[in-house]
Amino acid sequence: MDLLHSPIHDRHVALGAKLAEFGGWDMPLEYAGGGVLAEHKAVREAVGIFDVSHLGKALVRGSGAADFVNSCLTNDLGRIEHGKAQYTLCCDAEGGTVDDIIAYLRSDFEVFLIPNAANCAAVVALLRAAAPDGIEVTDLHRDYAVLAVQGPLSDEVLQSLGLPVDHEYMSFADSTVAGHHITVCRTGYTGERGYELVVPSAFAVDVWDAVMIAGEPFGLRACGLGARDTLRTEMGYALHGHELSAEISPVMARTGWAVGWDKPAFWGKAALTRQREEKTVRTLRGLLAQGRGIPRPGMRVLGDDGAELGEVTSGTFSPTLRQGIALALLDRSVEDGATVVVDVRGRSEAFTVTKPPFVVPSTKEA
Repeated sequence: MDLLHSPIHDRHVALGAKLAEFGGWDMPLEYAGGGVLAEHKAVREAVGIFDVSHLGKALVRGSGAADFVNSCLTNDLGRIEHGKAQYTLCCDAEGGTVDDIIAYLRSDFEVFLIPNAANCAAVVALLRAAAPDGIEVTDLHRDYAVLAVQGPLSDEVLQSLGLPVDHEYMSFADSTVAGHHITVCRTGYTGERGYELVVPSAFAVDVWDAVMIAGEPFGLRACGLGARDTLRTEMGYALHGHELSAEISPVMARTGWAVGWDKPAFWGKAALTRQREEKTVRTLRGLLAQGRGIPRPGMRVLGDDGAELGEVTSGTFSPTLRQGIALALLDRSVEDGATVVVDVRGRSEAFTVTKPPFVVPSTKEA
């Protein structure tokens, strides 16, 4: 299968990016002259820019569009105002997670969705199949690029371009840069204060170049998906295909805070409500290495007696903490603070069960 390319692909090649397949796209994993550790450090201490144009984009439009989306996805759009964004999930009838999504509530008649790359077509198909007359669901996956500017100096970079930075966390504003209309949303996937710029694909290179130039005095570094993964794992953020899947529900992933439990209906409500009440399914926890072990997805988590307690869903070396960390689905009997064992390539490595995040986030700081 031929991989899709971001509209900024040539810029990544020019920067010496190491490219890798992600969700059917050929995306930068890391860049020459730094690598994951340097890129991670830039975001935690200064500012980085990520091309996340592989993310899906879709538009639901028509009379009652917001109410329709609200009847399908888990979170409650009634909790937010126009101009705000919301993390939500698309579930199947059994409570499995089709995808996790950011919904931009533009008006009662228009909701812009950002699903994950590999799941965009599935989400669009489900919404189209359920949409009543008068509501149109449009797949805009290739029409827009998304650039994430993340880090404690992200405000300074955007301000130097004349872009808005005074809006609240999870809100968005329309603006212009390099002569082009863009949407600036105060969201991100790193745990740092930051913004995601939704840009028409035809102008993505112009906006990328403008941000790179504006960011130079602030130490801006181009960052790949390798650093994105270490940053999000330190925050305990779920990644579809790891912490969320057709087999892993929002209840299991501890994303029940993104479920409007009091709504009359949404896809998967009965199954999720049953899981929530019965409290028998494994749930997502954090693991912090006591030694030098680096956990990886799929590794077994064991008790002192060798009994299997669960499985690692994401694992990495934390550049901030300088030790191994993981997210894992564990039996509910395992308590925070307990010591468990992870089978790391045949070695028994001790880990402490903890509640993420592993690093204090600054996303919501004023």
